[in-house]
Amino acid sequence: MTTTTPDEEPQPGAAHSGNTETLLFTMRFTSSAKGARLARKLAVRRMEEWGWPAASDLSCTVSLLVGELAANAVRHGRVPGRGFRLALEARGDVVRIEVSDASPVRPPAAPPSPSADDESGRGLLLVDILATRWGAVPRDPVGKTVWAEVAALDH
Repeated sequence: MTTTTPDEEPQPGAAHSGNTETLLFTMRFTSSAKGARLARKLAVRRMEEWGWPAASDLSCTVSLLVGELAANAVRHGRVPGRGFRLALEARGDVVRIEVSDASPVRPPAAPPSPSADDESGRGLLLVDILATRWGAVPRDPVGKTVWAEVAALDH
């Protein structure tokens, strides 16, 4: 798994060949547990509309990544009165997930290593394991976007 610094952030699907059709979904959600659950459910629904059944490996991976990134946006990126934004993009052989929130605090470049006794702190570790690559970039005018890419080879 690879993370990149903001200066190295790749353009979605830029290095991938194959199908050049771009499929895009974007929506804003309330910064709450309910908003995070809804984002995950709608991501699965959109993947199904795009041709990846809910039980497919890709849809399950996207569901987990959206769930983790949305939960982090709610837990660590919440700014009162501001929600978060989910964007999904399928282009060529990659699906890109972006979750944007209003907090400027970016996640660590490498996921922390939680101990067996820790009750939380495994979200970015899961992102690092499941995503082909991921990272975070500042968002203008305020906040950040945490993104992850997944290979979409089964479509």
